[in-house]
Parts: sequence; C-alpha cells; structure tokens
Amino acid sequence: LAEHPDLDIEIVLDDRVIDLVGEGIDLSLRMGTLPDSAAVARKLATGGRSVLATPAYLARAGEPRSPADLAGHEAVVYSRQPDAWSFTRDGAEISVAVHGRVRVSAAEGLRAAVLADIGLTIASDWMFAPELESGAVRRLLQPWALPMIDLWAVFPTGRMASAKARLFAGFVEAVMAETREPHSATA
Repeated sequence: LAEHPDLDIEIVLDDRVIDLVGEGIDLSLRMGTLPDSAAVARKLATGGRSVLATPAYLARAGEPRSPADLAGHEAVVYSRQPDAWSFTRDGAEISVAVHGRVRVSAAEGLRAAVLADIGLTIASDWMFAPELESGAVRRLLQPWALPMIDLWAVFPTGRMASAKARLFAGFVEAVMAETREPHSATA
C-alpha cells in the first residue's frame, strides 16, 4: 500500500477453496498441493514445515524426542491435513497418528491454539516466523524432516489476470524470498 497509494485491497481470510470468479476475487494465495483444475497458478515460494510448540506447553507436557513420542502429546490438528504426520530421516520414513482434542479449519485458529499453549502442531515455518525468531514458539524434532510446502498465487479462470493481481503476486514472491529462513532452504 505504501508503494501504491491509489491501490485499495480487500482481504478475504478463508482456508476453503472458493470460486474466485463467483466471489469477485482477483487473486488467491494457497498453500500446499493444488487440486487439478483449469485455474492459472504461479508458485511463489517453497518453505519448510515443522512440529511447533510453545515453551509453556513443553514445560507441562515434556518435549518429544522422536516422532513416535507425538502419540502421547496433545496435538492441535488442522482439519485440512491428515491425522497422521509423516517424517523422513536418513532415507527412513515414519508416519505417526496424532491425537488432538482441538481441531481447527483456519490458520488463524491454529496459531491462536498453539500460542494459547493448548498443544503442538505441524505448520509452515512462515506461519510462526516471528514467534520462532523471538523464541515464543520452538521447532521440535529437527533431525526429522517433514515435506516442504508450496505457496501459490491462483488467478481466476476464464479471464486475464489483472495487472494489480500480477503485481501483488510479484510483491508477495519478493517478500517470501527476503524472509526465507535458513531452515526452509535446507529442509
């Protein structure tokens, strides 16, 4: 907004895949694997994912030392992810079923629950970047790798992407390139 004073932005926060044309949306930012569709999409970034928890939760519940330990922890489960979390290390893969009394359908809820010390979760490092930097949230099980996650700009089908939508996608891509953490690049 500072760079483009004549630009107005309406932000719709919704983790559901919605009809961009029907909702009059110029651009959607989506994380993960995109479903097969005729939508025009541009990958903006690829980043790491981690098991994350607050120090207060870990003081209460203990720190997991291996993925198998997660079965004994309270997980905050994002309803758009599977209840089994898969990890790799030295070519070996392990999948762990997690239990969570709290399930959320939006990223904002996931953040709020973790920051309220309710449990641990798997999330993109982007989602908790300030808290990871400050130490308010800790990255766990670091020797174990989780699949990377992609951030996409998705444009409505059937019409040419507007200049402002393309410009905004480029802006987000540049911000993501600047804020990429060393963990994200090596995971």
